[in-house]
Amino acid sequence: MKHEQFEKNSIKLLIGILVVVAIGGLVEIAPLYWLKSTIEKVKGMRPYTPLELAGRDIYIREGCYNCHSQMIRSLKDEVERYGHYSLAAESMYDHPFQWGSKRTGPDLARVGGKYSDSWHVEHLKDPRSVVPESIMPGYPFLSKKLDYSKIDLHLKTNQILGVPYTDAMVARAKADLVAQVDPDSDDLDALEKSYPKTQVRKFDQRSKEITELDALIAYLQMLGTLVDFTEFDASGPNLR
Repeated sequence: MKHEQFEKNSIKLLIGILVVVAIGGLVEIAPLYWLKSTIEKVKGMRPYTPLELAGRDIYIREGCYNCHSQMIRSLKDEVERYGHYSLAAESMYDHPFQWGSKRTGPDLARVGGKYSDSWHVEHLKDPRSVVPESIMPGYPFLSKKLDYSKIDLHLKTNQILGVPYTDAMVARAKADLVAQVDPDSDDLDALEKSYPKTQVRKFDQRSKEITELDALIAYLQMLGTLVDFTEFDASGPNLR
């Protein structure tokens, strides 16, 4: 038998393994050099608004990812509890992504719209006031004024990383952030044109100034709301 020369000679066996692994690696890796992206874009996805991006920074700053994942697996129990399984495209503008596997608290991939703004305000300030069994710490200090003086530079950095922010969106970053918490703003048309499905309101419902609560709740209320999962069927997502 021809394979006996490999079974009886460890050097030949090693060389044979390396050749097979090399061929397999080329077959898997080489096509990637001809692909612009390995993630198929899904209808509805867009970059974060400046306010949502600021809220995401607060989410990361406070270590929320240590207890909450944002990745629903395609398992029956996960889908029944949290909603449609997560799509790669939903994290395509995340730097870094918030997938995770630690769930001291529930997954937040579909938390947008599940609770009211006032619920989030109370939950963030005093979790046990709305969820008695919660072990989450309170964040009452998030009522402080949001510092968005460098939000345009934040968008610019994400633009360099590949997020499709235009130069006009970067230039309007501060105005767009302010407009998202002011339903009477003259800049709403520009905001909604750049960021479809943007939720516009005073998220903390109290302070006149823009707070960190506004930013964080805007981010949370957006999660899972951009893709219309009713358009999905057995054939897969509605790709464009």
